[in-house]
Amino acid sequence: MVRYRAAELAPWSEQLDGAHAPWLPGYRVNIIDGHCIEASDRRLKPLREVQGGALPGTSLVVYEPAYGLVRDVFPCEDGHAQERSLFGEVLRTVRAGDRWIAERNFCTREFLGSVDTRGAVFIIRQHEGLPVEMLHAFCSVGRMETGHVAEQPVQVRAAQGSPHLFRRIRVKLDQATRDGDRVLYILSTLPLHKASAKRIARLYRTRWTLETAFQHLEAYFHSEINTLAYPKAAWFGCCLALVAYNMVAVVMAALRSVHGAETIDQELSRYYVANDLAQTYHGMMIALPEDEWRLFSRMRPVEMVATRRELAQKVCLKAYRKSPRGPKKPRPKRGGIPKASHVSTAKILRDRQVNAATP
Repeated sequence: MVRYRAAELAPWSEQLDGAHAPWLPGYRVNIIDGHCIEASDRRLKPLREVQGGALPGTSLVVYEPAYGLVRDVFPCEDGHAQERSLFGEVLRTVRAGDRWIAERNFCTREFLGSVDTRGAVFIIRQHEGLPVEMLHAFCSVGRMETGHVAEQPVQVRAAQGSPHLFRRIRVKLDQATRDGDRVLYILSTLPLHKASAKRIARLYRTRWTLETAFQHLEAYFHSEINTLAYPKAAWFGCCLALVAYNMVAVVMAALRSVHGAETIDQELSRYYVANDLAQTYHGMMIALPEDEWRLFSRMRPVEMVATRRELAQKVCLKAYRKSPRGPKKPRPKRGGIPKASHVSTAKILRDRQVNAATP
């Protein structure tokens, strides 16, 4: 459902001329990261006996920043499943010309080698457990905003034993990360004439765009309904929120084409837009008969684009402007009783069925 709707909506953003400027011309950029649905309420009888939070599942989400769309999702009902167990499904969607950006959990020989073999490129932080063969020493390339950058060529052997040549970028940070790291190592297959080492380091930082999308999904589109305890129900609700998020992304593209990208991206509040749609939709469906909506299904693509731009011109942006706030104060660390570990709802339900079937 998410994949189908995203494939339909991406051309609309492009025809509206409301897509973001390409981060790297000639490549389709995909940011991938893991996403776990928040623990649900213990509404199911088997869950009332456990102490930890019940996880309905985990997933891998693919975000395409050029259009602001969640292009794909790979859900798993087992909340304890490792993200790497879903890599096989992701690799089947990799195409030549794609560019993948990911954090170090995706830095495995299988994933790197498979992406490279399929003609795609990647920017992935190196996992300390990945064996690499250094072909030359680091060569300094100067400073960037966050620290000093150096580069070296390395070789990594895939799971099947075939060698792959990668670029290895080292960033010595001026300030440590949240995890306390002062040095980052980034692997990439981007050719030098396409992107310098500094450019690759800057592009890697953009992976947080997907984290922002996760925050919007939870806050504005209620993607995590904690009363949905069954994994299939929880994921269906989450995927519906992803579809709604993508549809709002097309609305934002129409607004960018009329009012300018800087105005919409910097000043318009997605919260106010989503809230207004949710409040207006129910009454609109009552006031307008079903036949009134068939007009749009008969429109040609050119007519639809013109209609959306016309409607975007009539939007009063003042009603949807962001309310800026000051910087957040860091929360003091609190001690106390440690929380119980999370449990997988799918495993508990499966074990209950097995026990019930055992004579």
